[in-house]
Amino acid sequence: MPSLLLDDTETVRPADLDPARQLRTNMAAVRVSFTWFGTRKSLNADQKAQAAESFGAQGQYLSAGKKLLDSSHPAFKAVTAIRGRIVSHWKSISLPFPEPGLRLIRQADVASFDRQMTAFRTELDEAVDILNRHFDELRASARERLGSLYDPSDYPLTFRGLFGIMWDYPSVEPPEYLRRLSPKLYEQECQRVTSRFNEAVQLAEEAFVAELNRLVNHLAERLSGQEDGKPKVFRDSAVENLRDFFSRFQQLNIRSNGDLDQLVEQAQRILGGVEPQQLRDSENRRQQVASQLAGVQATLDGLMVDRPRRSIIRPSREQA
Repeated sequence: MPSLLLDDTETVRPADLDPARQLRTNMAAVRVSFTWFGTRKSLNADQKAQAAESFGAQGQYLSAGKKLLDSSHPAFKAVTAIRGRIVSHWKSISLPFPEPGLRLIRQADVASFDRQMTAFRTELDEAVDILNRHFDELRASARERLGSLYDPSDYPLTFRGLFGIMWDYPSVEPPEYLRRLSPKLYEQECQRVTSRFNEAVQLAEEAFVAELNRLVNHLAERLSGQEDGKPKVFRDSAVENLRDFFSRFQQLNIRSNGDLDQLVEQAQRILGGVEPQQLRDSENRRQQVASQLAGVQATLDGLMVDRPRRSIIRPSREQA
């Protein structure tokens, strides 16, 4: 494995880099975006004026729109579901980055990610072909539902080409040509990128803490207490989702927060060898696990309170 030579006496291997430099050394930026046919359209001025009249309002103070297609149609839902799976996969193997639309993926995962996205694109194209077969049906339904608001010009001739997925791997490093053109500006860009990766470390910690907190709280809530005198019902996914988190944390964790590492290990030990059916069958086992998870919850609450720099739960800024 290559090493970084700092001086004649000290050698630092990549695994020993500080977390921000680990991200910068081992990760690549990846962007996912979509082309997507919109199912809603604003009413024109005359239509808004007509709608406003029924309320005794003025059209310019009214915001109104119409739904062009029945998005609950099975063929349309199938297309939408693929988009959801694409976004979920992208986020599941990457870490947040403080640039809109970008996330960080391990360089070792780029090839497999590219193959999966290509497979998703094929699947999406096939789903759009099926949707296109229902085009006349969807348009006829819209004509019936919209009445006088129906306008044939709102609809394309085909859905093909109106739903698509794109992904790329943009560089987040300062361009080399800037070093030649303006060393001072290049240095400023280097500082900006360094700051971005320091923030990315913080975002990764916050994302892990927030997700672990949500999953632990959900399982603990399902295991404790009763409904109508009976133990609360919980799905296998309440346990399986936590195990998926452990696996993803192991793969993406950059060891930037020792407290978080210990908490994940603690939660993993609590669920080690525990199957969902065992928790249903054994009240003692159920209460034991619930009690142990309560300890994890308490520590997680402390972690969230002790990080005032940024809200743990933050609005998504991903382009997708």
